[in-house]
Amino acid sequence: MSFLHTLLAFVVALGSLIVIHELGHYWVARLFGVKVLRFSIGMGKVVWSRRVGPDQTEWAVSALPLGGYVKMLDGREQDLGGLAPAELKREFTRQSVWVRIAIVAAGPLANFLVAILLFAGLYMVGIAEPSSKVGASAAGSPAAVAGLHGGDRVVAVNGQAVAVWSELRWQLIQAAVDKTEARLEVERPGAGRYSLLLPAAALTALDLEGDVLGKLGINLGRPPPLVEEVVAGGAGARAGLRKGDLIVAVDGQPVADGPAFITIVRGAAGRTLNLALRRAGQELQLALTPDAQAEKGATAVTVGKINVYVAQMPDMITVPSSAPAALHKAVAKVWDTSAMTLKMIGKMIVGEVSWKNVTGPITIADYAGQTARIGVASYLSFIAFISISLGVMNLLPIPVLDGGHLLYYSLEVLTGRPVPERVGEIAQRIGVGLLVTLMVLAVFNDFARLL
Repeated sequence: MSFLHTLLAFVVALGSLIVIHELGHYWVARLFGVKVLRFSIGMGKVVWSRRVGPDQTEWAVSALPLGGYVKMLDGREQDLGGLAPAELKREFTRQSVWVRIAIVAAGPLANFLVAILLFAGLYMVGIAEPSSKVGASAAGSPAAVAGLHGGDRVVAVNGQAVAVWSELRWQLIQAAVDKTEARLEVERPGAGRYSLLLPAAALTALDLEGDVLGKLGINLGRPPPLVEEVVAGGAGARAGLRKGDLIVAVDGQPVADGPAFITIVRGAAGRTLNLALRRAGQELQLALTPDAQAEKGATAVTVGKINVYVAQMPDMITVPSSAPAALHKAVAKVWDTSAMTLKMIGKMIVGEVSWKNVTGPITIADYAGQTARIGVASYLSFIAFISISLGVMNLLPIPVLDGGHLLYYSLEVLTGRPVPERVGEIAQRIGVGLLVTLMVLAVFNDFARLL
């Protein structure tokens, strides 16, 4: 069922974005009177089709689920003999270069527009996200060296306000890509506002794949280890723990939060722990001996279990925006994400960022399934990010892609004549080879992550 759920989430996300991309080309072509012969989802042999409208445009589903295409009346591909003059005027190559540019650019622009609308809607409703409150940093980590304490709330990075965890992560990734230092403005309970510095060296040394903040020693702030449930018969119940108990210290060492307490328990199988806790305003001491249990996995590991649930949910905040503010934030988000994508591509080309960051359909499908399980907001946000990626990738000046055609038409504007057909054919072959190479790399990275 999990596989089917992931597959469905992937198909809905990618399929809808492909349809929107191709509709962009279709609508603008129709706007300028260009005749559209076929609108296909998928490539290769047509497996289903239906003709609709005055032009009897063929709406089709094709065998290979690798994108789609809009086939227009085009003298380079079809015999135009016998067509009436009125029909010849609707042929693609007879349009002005600016009309051709508009038709080709409409696909990627449709993807950007969808992302803007999705983000604007999410910002208007407001998304419940973990706040920018941080947990304790590992000793010796860049965050600990900079002076970041557990319980601090980061309110700005390099002058850019942050309120939630995703904004904090985004600003630090931008600093890492730009190879700049990150100046954090933090609010510390009982001590006011402080300014801390993460040096550029700590950021540029990061591998941007995975938990970027964790590598800096910046951990999501969690609540203190408050007991929420005690399972009867477990080690916790035998020791006398009760719902509402607050774990203050273990073996004389303060416990920062729920995950920290769980880590201590897991590493203490069969060993007695001395707990200091607070119950209804009173300080108590308890002896707790976690049961030893084998944990299933690639290798057998024995861990401590006490059958007690402690609080782990971070502070969540929801910040709804007005329609104008949401639209402004959405446009800025799409612009920043597009710019970041281009920077990452550039740094991969020059070798400053690992090619491991190129992801393929398996990774995208996995993320689709994960975000769909989390909730509607996460899934829509994922679709918006994928839509931006499709828009950016299609605008790259690679023959075969929309960006390659836009490059041809830009040269035509500058020189006053079309790119020679022979040059276009050679460039097309190079473009196909480059795309195949990228696809192989992406699939290889996918399997490397799985293994």
